[in-house]
Amino acid sequence: MNINDFDILDLIPQRRPFVMVDRLTECDDNGATSELIVKEDNIFCSGDVMIESGMMENIAQTCAARIGYLGLLNNEPVKIGVIGGIKNMQFFDLPRVGDTLVTKINIVNVVFNVTLVNAKVFCNDKLMAEGDMKIALT
Repeated sequence: MNINDFDILDLIPQRRPFVMVDRLTECDDNGATSELIVKEDNIFCSGDVMIESGMMENIAQTCAARIGYLGLLNNEPVKIGVIGGIKNMQFFDLPRVGDTLVTKINIVNVVFNVTLVNAKVFCNDKLMAEGDMKIALT
């Protein structure tokens, strides 16, 4: 199966209006990359700007999409995860409505049901945010 064969809603447990990933573009055992077009009706937008918590949720859902994709390849159901911790998160700029975010996560460590990732969020090749996040599967 190809990564493009899946709708994002096949990979994550979230449903609209709380979906912060449009598509998974790359995925393997070491990480994943996703895209999100910031739309005017995004619940994390204030005016024409996405706030920091929207980028953090985008990172978390990129992790969820990776886990969902790898699980579906093994005929496993989509799992529910929660943010277990955030460390060293820095925001350098905020995306605007119409911008496309490209979020890259790299797996740092996996222990039992907890995955630690280093994440970077880009917009037009500009680093918007970066930091570490723990995702715990329930």
